[in-house]
Amino acid sequence: MKIALSVWSVHSYFNSGEWSHEDLAEFVVNETKATGIEVLTRYWKPEELESFRAALDRHHLEVAAIGASNNFSFSDPAKRAEQVRGITGAVDLARTLGTRIVRVFAGDVPPDGSSYDEVKGWIVEGLREAAAYAAEKDVLLCLENHGVFAGKADQVLDILREVDSPFLRSTFDTGNFLLVNEHPGEALETLHAQVAHVHFKDFVRVDDNYTGRSYQALSGDRFAGRIAGEGSIDLNSLITRLRQADYDGWLTVEYEGDDEQKSGAIRSVANLDRILSTII
Repeated sequence: MKIALSVWSVHSYFNSGEWSHEDLAEFVVNETKATGIEVLTRYWKPEELESFRAALDRHHLEVAAIGASNNFSFSDPAKRAEQVRGITGAVDLARTLGTRIVRVFAGDVPPDGSSYDEVKGWIVEGLREAAAYAAEKDVLLCLENHGVFAGKADQVLDILREVDSPFLRSTFDTGNFLLVNEHPGEALETLHAQVAHVHFKDFVRVDDNYTGRSYQALSGDRFAGRIAGEGSIDLNSLITRLRQADYDGWLTVEYEGDDEQKSGAIRSVANLDRILSTII
């Protein structure tokens, strides 16, 4: 298993315009033990391609995954077609940057209040079309358990089975299951055979007076991001179980806490490296 850092872990530096992807590569190699980077399409600028490629080569780094930001919860077919194009563009970028992994989403709760069962057909249709394109390019789409709409392990597995393509697998996010009232260890028992990418993340329950960034779970409880390995999730157990299942892909750190993002990313990667060193 190899360690990567997601752009999302340090997205404030991209939001402010302080960093390019070349700057991120310099940070990863000089400040962390990660050997890969997850690129998000929402922050990608085509004009950065050559400088980023040069930085990757210079520092012997890899692109672990491309993160698309699709949402198939639209009743308008034209909008859903646009989401497919977003994924196929991410597939093309994956080929350009030398990775076979593209993280995808299912969808979010639509404004009209449609239920998951009502929207699932749109999700399956869109992912089936996108997976057919990915198959042509020999790229794996990896569906993340994301949000409170299609974030449960059995929902993810149900979508994978209905799409029925070997080019649609799972991005197993270690933290997001808490937001849908599911224990990450139980979720892994459901999905372990489908996992082709992992987001290494940690959360902790907070009270209503918490002033930092937090997320409300289906239960009404609130959770806040923490430096991975310093929250409430037994990440050591999850990584051990993945190794027992012969998982040998990327473990991508996705820091979402309130600490300064560079510091949070560095400590999260260090904690993951420590966990890996203890697992036989």
